[in-house]
Amino acid sequence: MSKANLFYAQSGGVTAVINASACGVIETARRHNDQIGTVYAGLNGIIGALREELIDTGKESAATIAALRHTPSGAFGSCRYKLKSLEDNRAEYQRLMDVFRAHNIRYFLYNGGGDSQDTANKVSMLSLKEGFPITCIGIPKTVDNDLPVTDNCPGFGSVAKYVAVSIREAGLDVASMCESSTKVFVMEVMGRHAGWIAGAAGLAAEQEGDAPHIILFPEIAFDKPAFLRRVRDCVNRYGFCAIVVSEGAHYANGQFLADAGGKDAFGHTQLGGVAPFLANMIKQELGYKYHWAVADYLQRAARHIASATDVEQAYAVGKAAVEFALAGKNAVMPTIVRKPGDRYEWEIGEVALADVANVEKPMPREFITEDGFNITEQARQYFTPLIAGEDYPPYKNGLPQYARLKGELADKKLPAWDQS
Repeated sequence: MSKANLFYAQSGGVTAVINASACGVIETARRHNDQIGTVYAGLNGIIGALREELIDTGKESAATIAALRHTPSGAFGSCRYKLKSLEDNRAEYQRLMDVFRAHNIRYFLYNGGGDSQDTANKVSMLSLKEGFPITCIGIPKTVDNDLPVTDNCPGFGSVAKYVAVSIREAGLDVASMCESSTKVFVMEVMGRHAGWIAGAAGLAAEQEGDAPHIILFPEIAFDKPAFLRRVRDCVNRYGFCAIVVSEGAHYANGQFLADAGGKDAFGHTQLGGVAPFLANMIKQELGYKYHWAVADYLQRAARHIASATDVEQAYAVGKAAVEFALAGKNAVMPTIVRKPGDRYEWEIGEVALADVANVEKPMPREFITEDGFNITEQARQYFTPLIAGEDYPPYKNGLPQYARLKGELADKKLPAWDQS
């Protein structure tokens, strides 16, 4: 009987280190080639499985796979595609089962956030009913750091490092020009319902007057009068005011400051533009000259300044996912467990997919100062080790060098996917 094959897919917004998890998966699977046959990767995530577009990673050299560890974004292509419920559209799940059967795929490793863990959990349950058991392991990934149970999520440490560095450098710029020019700088960062990224930017402030002076979190309802008073006070005291705002900042009634009026593929409100919104508010109400920036994709693709801790953890959860599968574990996700003590140490744990699927973890209130505009010492102790260390990619001619895959697809064995 032929060896069982493995299917790996990347899902949702990518990160600076998701490919390090892919590297951990593929290198570990290759070390267990007595138990695992071909490692396939979905071209553009789960869509690749539905379309039977399976990248044969066995065609890639060991050097190329190793280079994934220092390559940002989704090397195999990711997607924002949420499978419907089994009740609403069983056909999608049936198609997955058909593809997995056709290619003797018995291991399914899904690298993503809460929605992805939900998908992996459902595939696991359906496969048992179908009589073709598939071992499903989730691999945590999200820059938002909002998956429950795990201490932190791979992808977060690097984006946290990027935004802290960026607001520190931008703060120095504004400070040098504020006497005769710009007095307010607003930087918008990701974070729909959880302010972890915005909070991490607070690490940049080490002493009185350092940027950022104000942080706006989704966990704290926006209070316009209090916000404007704080801006005015900062300009009066320091000559300028540097602000970090999460894209999910909202009013007390739940309305986002930057509601773009649309929905994404997962049904989430499309956000964007909270930085210029706040900058214009400050101009109209206080008259200060301003600049604003939206970190957007730059924050999650910045592999050149990735956290060494984040890279190591991303690789470790990919490696652990394969080891879990071979150990007979199913419908679980490896987690990062912070060990107690003053020195930062961590280990791999596990959680059932059912306990993390579609669950968001906000920042604890005790991580946010009483006035709602900054982070506490407790938050600093949590964030600091996650951005520690540098893990630079190799450079050539002044630019980082990243993996380039052949991306050869396996031969199709089934009719084309009918999406109707």
